[in-house]
Amino acid sequence: MLNIEQWSHCLHTKKLLYLPEPSHVYGTGQSAYDMWQRYLFLFCELQYFATCQVEIGWNHGHMMVLDHAHPTYCTILFIHSQLHFLSVHASNLKMIERKNKPSAKSLLMLLMVLAFSLVTYNLVFMIKHHKGGQVVRSAHSNSRFHVAVTATDTAYSQWQCRIMYYWYKKVKDMPGSGMGKFTRIVHSGRPDQLMDEIPSFVVDPLPAGLDRGYVVLNRPWAFVQWLENANIEEEYILMAEPDHIFVNPLPNLAYGTQPAGYPFFYIRPAKHEKIIRKFYPEEKGPITDVDPIGNSPVIIQKSLLEEIAPTWVNVSLQMKDDPETDETFGWVLEMYAYAVASALHRVQHILQESFMLQPPWDLDVGNKFIIHYTYACDYNLKGELTYGKIGEWRFNKRSYLAGPPPKNLSLPPHGVPESVVQLVKMVNEATANIPKWDSLNRLPVESNNTNYLWK
Repeated sequence: MLNIEQWSHCLHTKKLLYLPEPSHVYGTGQSAYDMWQRYLFLFCELQYFATCQVEIGWNHGHMMVLDHAHPTYCTILFIHSQLHFLSVHASNLKMIERKNKPSAKSLLMLLMVLAFSLVTYNLVFMIKHHKGGQVVRSAHSNSRFHVAVTATDTAYSQWQCRIMYYWYKKVKDMPGSGMGKFTRIVHSGRPDQLMDEIPSFVVDPLPAGLDRGYVVLNRPWAFVQWLENANIEEEYILMAEPDHIFVNPLPNLAYGTQPAGYPFFYIRPAKHEKIIRKFYPEEKGPITDVDPIGNSPVIIQKSLLEEIAPTWVNVSLQMKDDPETDETFGWVLEMYAYAVASALHRVQHILQESFMLQPPWDLDVGNKFIIHYTYACDYNLKGELTYGKIGEWRFNKRSYLAGPPPKNLSLPPHGVPESVVQLVKMVNEATANIPKWDSLNRLPVESNNTNYLWK
């Protein structure tokens, strides 16, 4: 049986702890009364875990206590335990009922009422205190993450970075945030006029011609240089992009050596297994080892990224050199390269759909953390999406290649989803408050290459 000291240690240290499932600890030879007593004791302890904002779930017959997620797991765990108890110990209950039918049945009913009353209380508690299902930052000794965004010195990249940095500063110190410092990694090889406004670190681009016109290949190489030369205090790193807006304070979604990533619907390793196997052969493992992610958004331990990043560079260049791979993956080639590089290092990611939303496809903001505005938002005046056709109302970041969007953009028509409305409002707030918005980053487009426009 688990003793009070074990529970107390877990409660106070909030460390990862594997605890045997109650039926495994108590066995099947004990009375139903003893079993229910212990289950109720366990649930009361889980109530306390809920208030401590830790995560509990079953893992191969053990209870896994994590220190960074939603207390819904407490209720799931308890319901699971009751079902497990009823299935395993039904015979014991029937035996007791035969011997002493009135008292056993009454006792069982009383305990069940008490148990499910506690479940109801727990649900109400969660709705009241965790409305919206906010994920709670993990309680590592150094769990904050450094926000790192790779960028160029083009006007198109600059205005997006300015908006991103504005919202980073707004949410950084809000409750639930795990954000540390911020760095814009400029892979154009030279300083620009935002160096004093946004913390920036200049790195070299790939040698001329090596990216074959696909400027995004500079991203993994930029991270390699930054990791080697910068002084990064945080234990974790968030890899982000200029067109990310923090709509809610972002906690550390990673856990230990397991990073967190966002599952993209268009990254499908199994569909392209023949191509993936060129870079991740069968002897390395099943195709399911390759996560359906890109490098951004990803929260990962700095030490892990230091291992993966050079492989990410090499795989990206190898994929670009292979005509079939280049043609098939196109603008998401570098994303597949990161997923393959991670698998080669036996690193798999916690897939967090709450990490990000992408208007116009995601309709509600809800409890998601990042708005990714890579897609054009085109609507008619009835509020109907006209994707693929320029709308009567539209917001498309690619409309502003040579300079920033104007202040006070018109809001979408009635009927347009909340996600798009929120996006435009947040852009408007940033542009209204960032100094010299209309002039500082209004530069000519410095390249005829348009591959970067997709990122």
